[in-house]
Amino acid sequence: MDTLDQTAIEPDELVARARALAPMLRDRAQRVEDDRRVADDTIEAIREAGIFRVLQPRAFGGLEGDWRTVVRISDELSAGCGSTGWVAGLIMAHQWLLANFPMQAQHDVWDGNPAVGIAGSYAPAGRVEKADGGYRITGEWRFTSGCDVADWSVMGAMVPPDQDGGPPTASFLLAPRADYVIEDDWFAMGLAGTGSKTLVCDGAFVPEHRKVSFADISLGTSPGAAAHGYSLYRIPFLSCLPVCIGTPPLGMLRGAIEDFREAARTRGTRGAIAGGGSKLAEFAAVQTSFAEASIALDSAMLLFHRDLQEVADVAARGEQVSVDLRIRNRLTQAYAVRLAVQGIQGLFDASGGAGIYLDNNIQRRWRDINAAARHIAFNWAASSTMYGQNAFGLEPMGQY
Repeated sequence: MDTLDQTAIEPDELVARARALAPMLRDRAQRVEDDRRVADDTIEAIREAGIFRVLQPRAFGGLEGDWRTVVRISDELSAGCGSTGWVAGLIMAHQWLLANFPMQAQHDVWDGNPAVGIAGSYAPAGRVEKADGGYRITGEWRFTSGCDVADWSVMGAMVPPDQDGGPPTASFLLAPRADYVIEDDWFAMGLAGTGSKTLVCDGAFVPEHRKVSFADISLGTSPGAAAHGYSLYRIPFLSCLPVCIGTPPLGMLRGAIEDFREAARTRGTRGAIAGGGSKLAEFAAVQTSFAEASIALDSAMLLFHRDLQEVADVAARGEQVSVDLRIRNRLTQAYAVRLAVQGIQGLFDASGGAGIYLDNNIQRRWRDINAAARHIAFNWAASSTMYGQNAFGLEPMGQY
């Protein structure tokens, strides 16, 4: 548990601490991949730096910072290790998500340990039955990244209506580690170290106060947002939270750019083609690939920071974020990851045969970025068509 006074840490200091951790994360990246999870001591080092408190309410010892700081921190951590950055980003983001639950749920979690880690599986799954004072949940929740280092988990579910005959409500439920079993089924070609395993529940009881509806956190009208009275928690869920897993591919690309620049300066070709014996950096195609990766990274980061600042400004004015802006942010999130894929592909292609060796960090970043792009949140077909539907005056089909 971190013992720092989190309310006194400035954003720039948190980012500097994340940057200082990156070399250690880089050194441990192979271990993380081999173990298929981030080690406890790595999570503890990030926790001790105060990083997980950035979005936590001050009422519970947090910083009550902003999403742009999350992007900056995640960028630094992910440049060291993509899987670690992915898990750390979710732990940061889930402090914000918990702050949207009713206050009793927040006390349930943070009173026992204000530095607790929370995992999550958002897709509505399993079976939810009404029970006295809450619900009973049974089923499986897949892709729960970081579940090995978390003490609680958020689970997506379709909750039965209060009155018979009504429709179920898409919601998030909150359960402690004792109420679910982790099924060790995460064997993946990319993001292998995220430990995105399946949680299994068998009739676990969830009190009513450990529920928040998807509609409330999508509109900035959640119980927690009203209780805290701070605009950070009135930003719509999908206008901000996806950047916690959208930034790691950008951080991975940054790490690949750094690796590639160093390799290009020193590595020579073997002479099987024209130009043999020249430094890799001397080839125009290599220079172009490097430039394209660099501008892809800069473009994606600028888009993220613009989007997050705009929705934060709207929330700070006490206004609701418009549908147009919410859908625009969903488009940006998918496009930013698309840019990361394009950038890493150019560097991987330019790396030639040397790039396929397992001790070459670029191949891991190539695998991790491509794995991240398969997340449903970044499905380009879904986001782009939803944006087009809204722009053309049609009913937008998708989540925003």
